Amino acid sequence: MDDVRVAAIASLTPLEELDSDPFLVDTRSQHAMCVRWAGDKGYVVTRKLLFYGLSPDHCALWVDVEAGDVDLFVAPNERVLARALTSVPGFFAECERRGVRLETAGLDEPSYDAAGKADVHRRLSMPTAGYDGC
Repeated sequence: MDDVRVAAIASLTPLEELDSDPFLVDTRSQHAMCVRWAGDKGYVVTRKLLFYGLSPDHCALWVDVEAGDVDLFVAPNERVLARALTSVPGFFAECERRGVRLETAGLDEPSYDAAGKADVHRRLSMPTAGYDGC
């Protein structure tokens, strides 16, 4: 049996929202949740997507599907999808029309204390300085 190839969707959320909803800002944790979900099912994440307010029919979502490199999409939860896309129902409909599964991982979000938020802030505010979050 061929591996199921997964595109993991994360939401690009402004750093200003770190205090109110750190998980939506923490794209690394969003992708990690999707990778964990896929691994638990024996699937392989072949693409990590990062969007904010993208139209459900945008070519960037579908290029890998059309190339045969992606069999399904997964997002951590519907909150992330709602931020990543302009219309979650529209994306569900587009997935159905194209015959592509859409799943949500539905795993527990990490908890964020002050130090955790500071790590996310540092990682996202200093990418051009070579900081990689390690």
